[in-house]
Amino acid sequence: MASGTSRATFRDVFAVREFRALWSSQILSVIGDRLALVALTILVFDRSHSPLLTAVAYASGYVPWVIGALLLSGLADRFPRRNVMVVCDVIRAFLVALMTLPGVPLAVLVLLLFLTTMFAPPFESARAAITPDILEGERYVLGTTVVQTTFRTGLVVGAALGGITVAFIGPRPALVVDAATFVVSAIFVRFGTVRRPPAARGEGVNSSQPARLREGFRTVFGDPSLLTLVLLGWLVAFYAIPEGIAAPLAHDLGGGAAATGLILASGPFGGAVAAPVFSRMVSPDRRLRWMGPLAVGACAVLLLVMLHSGLAADIVIFAVSGALGAYQIAANTAFVERVPNARRSQAFGLANAGLIVGQGLMFMVAGAADETIGPTTVIAISGGVGAVAAVLLTLRWRRVFRRQHEPSQEVKP
Repeated sequence: MASGTSRATFRDVFAVREFRALWSSQILSVIGDRLALVALTILVFDRSHSPLLTAVAYASGYVPWVIGALLLSGLADRFPRRNVMVVCDVIRAFLVALMTLPGVPLAVLVLLLFLTTMFAPPFESARAAITPDILEGERYVLGTTVVQTTFRTGLVVGAALGGITVAFIGPRPALVVDAATFVVSAIFVRFGTVRRPPAARGEGVNSSQPARLREGFRTVFGDPSLLTLVLLGWLVAFYAIPEGIAAPLAHDLGGGAAATGLILASGPFGGAVAAPVFSRMVSPDRRLRWMGPLAVGACAVLLLVMLHSGLAADIVIFAVSGALGAYQIAANTAFVERVPNARRSQAFGLANAGLIVGQGLMFMVAGAADETIGPTTVIAISGGVGAVAAVLLTLRWRRVFRRQHEPSQEVKP
């Protein structure tokens, strides 16, 4: 495989057959996950008319991400990553198919959704871990941009398609469609990618799950550079706060459902526009140098909401924040370059688990604080705290980076 160059283009990325197969499978898997979540949520509400059970069903589409990331992501280091992705898709297709059977109790439906979602993290970790083997250099950077943009778009499109599909054909037929997406995804991966041997051959393959998990924690959180990059990635919990309290903010600004939707879409929209520009037009060295300042800006720009300029201005602010969040591409690339291949999948899983937990906690804190001080103040405080954290992490990254690249002071005889 030819190494990527600084002048790589998105056409170069899509010219790689294996990447096209992974990208296609990702679209189907993400949309399938959202489709299952929407369809089953509606099915539970239709049968129970209980907001509580419906909320539990919806939560079952998120909580398993943490469990799956912690317990299953390392599988793609111990076994061929292509096989892990195929097996995850087949299992999810089977579990979703079980949901379509008539007379399945509500508790079993929620459990099936829980298990289905739990196999998403090992699939995503395997996909993330195998991508650097398929794309090298700047092609990997552009490929990561495509993957991140596709994931954000897939969440929105999947939820929208889920609602439309259920409205036209009903929740059970929608679940059949969902099961089919996983089958097709498995076919793309199985016949569109090359089988590679396990990355962790001979490296603790037979050790216990707790031992492997401890080793994964040591790999990610024991290395100063990896820890700093992970923490820079987790800063999204601070500048994504507007999404967590979009509805109360829209109400506070005199808007309704449409305003809520615009607030929810503004940050991802800014990121989707900026990511290709940042990855394609900015050189690798500059991406690393700008990573810290952009992280500071993504959080600090949220302080502007205190100007109380109205809904339109706030939407622009959130879009700019999302655009500055393009620094995540540089953090992701630097993370991949530094994590050992034999631990790559588990490292991605641990990083994603922390991100999900952090965002969930921040959304809950923001929701509680909103009842007392209002959404605008909550967003501004979150942005301010995030900016301070980003400054500290930027200084830390510069120290770590300088130590790793400064010449040895050892005097040679």
